[in-house]
Amino acid sequence: MIRGNAAGPARASAARQTVFVVDDDPDIREALSGLLRSIDLACAAFASVAEFLAAPRPLGAGCLVVDVRLPGVSGLEFQGQLSTLGIDLPMILMTGHGDIPMTVKAMKAGAVDFLAKPFREQDLLDAIGTALARDAVQRSAHAALDDLRADYETLTAREREVMAQVTAGLMNKQVAGNLGLSEITVKIHRGHVMRKMKARSLADLVRSAEALGVSHAGGAPTR
Repeated sequence: MIRGNAAGPARASAARQTVFVVDDDPDIREALSGLLRSIDLACAAFASVAEFLAAPRPLGAGCLVVDVRLPGVSGLEFQGQLSTLGIDLPMILMTGHGDIPMTVKAMKAGAVDFLAKPFREQDLLDAIGTALARDAVQRSAHAALDDLRADYETLTAREREVMAQVTAGLMNKQVAGNLGLSEITVKIHRGHVMRKMKARSLADLVRSAEALGVSHAGGAPTR
């Protein structure tokens, strides 16, 4: 199933990362589990998608290594369900019966890699390293967005209106006219918004508004 010697990722970077293997072949599950644990990567192996979904998953970083041909839900079908299921883990697909159209479909759907069995251990470990790095980036982005949302919640209704119009490119005088406020009052609200949103510049504030999906019409986030 796998061949060649592996030189895995650094042990320190493997902490709190879990590789979830889904394959109905017990020999493959055992081989992959042993390989990953030999380089201090936690591994949880399952015989089917249903078995994986029924098990509790740790909150740390991780990725999926899934066989295309599985009993019940196939690997490709599972890949298409990840978003609906609320699973953000990057996926590596593997198969002994792959073809070019299948590979193209998997990669277009966001797979990190598509490995044809038998594959070299190092090829799998390289793909896992890429997947774990992608997962770390995703988690960092989610955390940053959560922080932005928390900051946005501290704004008053009026401050949200000012933020929406300022980030739409309106001048203080225009915002004042639209909201029936004095220009001085708009400047005060704008200063509060900048401080609460931790924006060092208008460009920072615009990026925050875009990330939050703030509606320029009413100041309400769209996502």
